[in-house]
Amino acid sequence: MKPKQSAQAVMNVAQGEEILEGRVTPPIPQVGQYKLVAKKKKDGTIEWAHFVQRESGLREKVVRGVVANTNELETVIDIMNRNLKNVFGVTMQAATCDVSMADGTKVSGTVH
Repeated sequence: MKPKQSAQAVMNVAQGEEILEGRVTPPIPQVGQYKLVAKKKKDGTIEWAHFVQRESGLREKVVRGVVANTNELETVIDIMNRNLKNVFGVTMQAATCDVSMADGTKVSGTVH
């Protein structure tokens, strides 16, 4: 039985929030790609989500957190990359993020 895919967003970006960071690994055979997206919230904190996207497009193992600043975000990314390197021999590299409205319409730019 094929798993049901959800169209639910990994992260919602509200009015006045800004996408700060997008990271992705190269494809990992039989696993997919590990990804990270981070946004700056109105209060100045940074919310991040880390997940694996399977070849089918299904997103799994979503882990979320909030940090106070970009230095703390870099620490989170360094820890994740260290683990990915140890387990799969890859690290997440900077990437662009696709931003879409709830109806699927693509959004240009990263500040909303």
